Amino acid sequence: MSGTRKLVIGVVVVVVILGAVAVSIAQSQDRAVDVRASEVIERDLVATITATGNVRARREVNISSDVMGRVIELNIEEGDEVDRGDVLLRLDPSQTQAAVSRARAALAQAEAQVAQQRANMVQARRELDRLEGLRARDPDLVTNQALEEADTRLQVQRSLLQSAEFGVEQSRAGLSEVEEQLSRTTILAPISGRVTRLNIEEGEMAVVGTMNNPGSLLLTISDLSVVEAVLAVDEIDIPRIALGDSASVELDALPGRVFPSRVAKIGNSSIRPQGGGSQGSVDYEVILTILEPPSELRPDLSATADIIVDRRPNALSVPIIAVTLRGGDEDDDDEDPVEGVFVVRDGKAVWQPVELGITGQEHFEILAGLEAGDSVVSGPYQRIQLLRDGDAVRVEPRASRTPSN
Repeated sequence: MSGTRKLVIGVVVVVVILGAVAVSIAQSQDRAVDVRASEVIERDLVATITATGNVRARREVNISSDVMGRVIELNIEEGDEVDRGDVLLRLDPSQTQAAVSRARAALAQAEAQVAQQRANMVQARRELDRLEGLRARDPDLVTNQALEEADTRLQVQRSLLQSAEFGVEQSRAGLSEVEEQLSRTTILAPISGRVTRLNIEEGEMAVVGTMNNPGSLLLTISDLSVVEAVLAVDEIDIPRIALGDSASVELDALPGRVFPSRVAKIGNSSIRPQGGGSQGSVDYEVILTILEPPSELRPDLSATADIIVDRRPNALSVPIIAVTLRGGDEDDDDEDPVEGVFVVRDGKAVWQPVELGITGQEHFEILAGLEAGDSVVSGPYQRIQLLRDGDAVRVEPRASRTPSN
């Protein structure tokens, strides 16, 4: 074979090898997974617990009637502001006034009976004194039996007088009772606040409750100067909450507004469902005080609260979506899973276990395993779940965003 042919064959072989390498590189690039990546940076993280509930006034009074009667005067409407002592409504006092008249007559009768018994006792005393005087002048004029009978009559009259005096006291007590009932036909505001519920109209009958049957609830007055949000919090989150923790409350009725709040009370017993029975989870009541309640607030409004349970300024962090679980050895699924991320290095996804701290709204705190400036795979979620250590990745370009917690 001539030297020229050898040279041509050599050139062809080199070209074939270079082409095969180029094809292999191209195929390798085609197998790279498209992913999004985020830089590990420092952020101010805030850990929160979210719970839902309702708004209520801290002080609320339900007013019922202690006497039965028809409403003849109604001075309020639902939503009115009232001061303590204002006349809210009046019930028909006719029956109670008649009872007062009867009680006063009974008292007068009892007092007259006392006067009569006192006179009878004076007469009996005089009779006994007269007989004792005669007996002193001449023992034969008055027998012992006559003296004993006179003394007995005096004792009887003294007892009858005492009984009549007790009757006067009883009649006075009865009069005070019906006069108190008469005063209760005029219902006054026990506190200052807003009429948040009105269940009675002029002309309707107010019904008195009994042991087995509750009376009619006439109205409710709420002092809205201090407003609370009553939340149901899962038992898992309760140990993380402390009295005085800051919180923010949002109301469905007032969208776009956030109300600063503070934890005022944490329930010591769980919230039991009505009717009993088993339940899947256990909730506890947590009460927040809304610090600056607006005038638009109404009791029973739906509320959603974020309770701040921890803060980390300048914490090294990664997006929540970037953290996944793999075996202790990424290639061994039989080992207990550990938390970690895929770090992008030289076009490959490298599995890196991490130690996590608190959880913000969108980011995890990183305590160990990463350094600032590292690039981690942060999406899409399904691709992160399918990634293996060493897989080729191609990072999608994306617009920079303002760091958030």
